[in-house]
Amino acid sequence: MIAMLPVFEYHLVNYRRTWRSSTLSSLVLPLLTMLGFGVGVGAYVTGGVEGHPYLEWMVPGLIASTALQTAVGESSWPVMSCFEWVRGYFAQVAAPLRIADVLAGHLAFMMFRVLLSVVAFLLVALAFGTLRSAWSLTVPLIAVLVGLAVAGPVAAYTASIPSDTYLPIVLRFVVLPMSLFSGVFFPVESLPEVLRWVAYALPLSHAVDLTRAATLGLDPGAGAAGQVLYLALWGVAGWALALWRYRRRLAV
Repeated sequence: MIAMLPVFEYHLVNYRRTWRSSTLSSLVLPLLTMLGFGVGVGAYVTGGVEGHPYLEWMVPGLIASTALQTAVGESSWPVMSCFEWVRGYFAQVAAPLRIADVLAGHLAFMMFRVLLSVVAFLLVALAFGTLRSAWSLTVPLIAVLVGLAVAGPVAAYTASIPSDTYLPIVLRFVVLPMSLFSGVFFPVESLPEVLRWVAYALPLSHAVDLTRAATLGLDPGAGAAGQVLYLALWGVAGWALALWRYRRRLAV
């Protein structure tokens, strides 16, 4: 655990050069999304969804989706850079660091970025008055869970491909469908049964349910513990898969 800290610090120092632009986007994008979908589209959903105004119902889905997209973004091109362009990983394993430390330190930084994005979104949501419960304070923890659930597998995929031309496949065929069909914009129950089971198999739908229960103050039900465990299993499996691929790529 201690050995990963220098790797985390390395990525943190690099982030000092770009944090201003990312901070601006972290605040502007949630604002535009809430205005466009929540206020614009929500004006046409006069009856609300499941007894809640559409904006309040949709915001937790957007927060969970933001966590997922940030994790995917940080575990794709930046990881490819560390393998192919900057080759920072090779320099780190040449030092007295294990490959597990290199991966853990970078994953820790990815979760740091997830937390920054989600906290920014929560501040915008608070300004719009869409947080209805003190349980909203648990949303960053849920964001880290779903972030780990996807960052590991995507990092493993990135470590397995020869160039970044393969990375848009993840965005087009994984991230976009998952964002559309995981209960972010409409209930999963409104999908056809086959797609419903696909949504339940993916991690984002469970993160959306947990985040929605937290922000709206709903009873998460008996299945909440199972959803947390399911996201944790995705994270553990992703870690193991990424570690295997990193060892194959970095072993000399």
